[in-house]
Amino acid sequence: MLTDIHPKLPMRDKNVTRAFYTKMGFTEFGTVDYEGYLMLEKDQIQIHFFEFKTIDPKENYGQIYIRTNSIDDFYQTLIDKNISIHPNGKLESKPWGQKEFSILDPDSNLLTFGQNS
Repeated sequence: MLTDIHPKLPMRDKNVTRAFYTKMGFTEFGTVDYEGYLMLEKDQIQIHFFEFKTIDPKENYGQIYIRTNSIDDFYQTLIDKNISIHPNGKLESKPWGQKEFSILDPDSNLLTFGQNS
């Protein structure tokens, strides 16, 4: 039986990644600071990051889809914190029955947030 999933995304700089996600309300998971590895959590999810110092953000195709039950509130929180929404990812209802928006993190990992419409 599968119970959880913790996606792993590349990061160039642990401090930059930590600061970006902390601004969105994530906190560090665990008590050990692993070199080249970062685990962050918010509510019911965790995202893990591995160091990839030479990744070119223009060639990074890391993506995750995160479901939420309060998309309007979360979207407004990010706007209020001056977190940039992807230019092609504004909050809108999609034909497939989801209300979604997207952001890029500092390493161009695409995070799409969605809720049933």
